[in-house]
Amino acid sequence: MNASPVSATTAGFAVAGCTGLAVFGPLVGLSPAWIALLIGGGLLGLTVDASQLEGMGGHLLAEALPGGRSRLRRVARHEAGHWLVAQQEELAVRRVLVGTRACLKAGLRCNGATEFDLPEQVRLPLEDLRRWSRVLQAGMVAEALLEGEARGGADDRALLGRIWGLSGQDVATAQREQRRARREVEQLLKKRLDELDGVAERLLEGLEPESA
Repeated sequence: MNASPVSATTAGFAVAGCTGLAVFGPLVGLSPAWIALLIGGGLLGLTVDASQLEGMGGHLLAEALPGGRSRLRRVARHEAGHWLVAQQEELAVRRVLVGTRACLKAGLRCNGATEFDLPEQVRLPLEDLRRWSRVLQAGMVAEALLEGEARGGADDRALLGRIWGLSGQDVATAQREQRRARREVEQLLKKRLDELDGVAERLLEGLEPESA
């Protein structure tokens, strides 16, 4: 997640809008007063975004614009990967959220989330470390398989790094096991691509990942 109170997406929209007004406004007959008013409105929007929408207004806008469905489908496929592998590994999933609006309602500043009950103990047995390695990398693998590349997963990598860092295992073992886990997840999801995409479509429609 971005540590800034205003997301890069929101700031990008604002900067592009202000630049466009400054350059093209006079060419289409906008007076300097109107240009100043519109730029001021954009800056006010940034302030509201930071205070009320936790800097995620740009993401909300991007999801509402044409092409937003494709953006949400990528998120849904990422989260579906987590969910499907968690079922395989028998790890309990609290909830799965897709889209900025759903995440903000849940008090989360992100575009999608799959929440687990994290382990209570710090040093996990090697087999549990392997299970978490598969589950936490599953979102990135699902994205890569269905979208061609993975854009999300920074938080997953960070959490996985913390779990291995606290495990007492050496770096070489951690790296080897994570590579092994990724290969295993790739093999699993390749065999279940239709199921993976079906779960993603259910999430995209706001339904539970598993049909009743």
